Amino acid sequence: MEKISVAQAMGGKFVSINTDVPDFVSIEEQQHITRTLAFAYPEMVRYIATFDFKGFPSPEWLDRTIYNIQSAVNEGAAGIKIWKNLGMDLRDESGNFVMIDDDRLDPVFDYLETHQILVLGHQGEPRNCWLPLEQMTVNSDRNYFKNHPEYHMFLHPEFPSYEKQIDARDNRLQKNPKLRFVGLHLMSLEYSIEEVARRLDRFPNAMTDLAERICHLQLQARENRESVRDFMIKYQDRIIYGTDVIDDGSDPGIAARFGDLWKRHWNFFASSEWQDAPEFDGDFQGLDLPEKVLSKLFYENAARAYGF
Repeated sequence: MEKISVAQAMGGKFVSINTDVPDFVSIEEQQHITRTLAFAYPEMVRYIATFDFKGFPSPEWLDRTIYNIQSAVNEGAAGIKIWKNLGMDLRDESGNFVMIDDDRLDPVFDYLETHQILVLGHQGEPRNCWLPLEQMTVNSDRNYFKNHPEYHMFLHPEFPSYEKQIDARDNRLQKNPKLRFVGLHLMSLEYSIEEVARRLDRFPNAMTDLAERICHLQLQARENRESVRDFMIKYQDRIIYGTDVIDDGSDPGIAARFGDLWKRHWNFFASSEWQDAPEFDGDFQGLDLPEKVLSKLFYENAARAYGF
């Protein structure tokens, strides 16, 4: 539990997010692990549950899903994660992709909305995923999709477009306007803080997190630091810092890597120093955010959303 020790030394806490990923351990095992951690470290750990789509859209699937959501929350889950397999993998009996705004999902989202259960949504991918390699904005995306062409949507026009992914997510929030929602990864609108701001204005119950998308903020700060700084200040109550660090037990250096990542991110938000990032060329200046904004970004907003 070295990472727990690092977090304790830094005054940090964890949100462990269960996700319906094919090469992860089963959802049941994920939930057992995270529930056990939350019980062992009640002041430090919260977890987010999820559900699968086996049997969708049968009545049995619907009853089981709502039951599992209710059970997970009763057992301590701070919310429910909806992953990108909805919109990018799941197909119905006719072979059509099932998007998050599908009417057959209405009872699930109505239940989540009615019971004020927090939903974390990762819909779509970075816009770079739908662009040619040479047009991608950051090296991390370019390298990943170069090495994983099976996930590079530019090469797979038979899949729903980037715009359809975003529209479906927005349509769902329009359908369920009182849903407590955290749009993960800058709502998959990482390329434009203006686009993120439009969604935050349009959906007042939504928040967003920064996990694995901070380099996109840094890239925009390289061109227009004041716009990024103003965005962070204006929406200071609705932005949550995150790292998306995955610990599956295979990386003995993960605690040190997490600590280094956190410090570099803190330096970007808290200082006015000139710095660089491995994801793109060129220098950018730190945002030097006010202390009250930093407190909300790194702690208060997550504590409020996830129940610390």
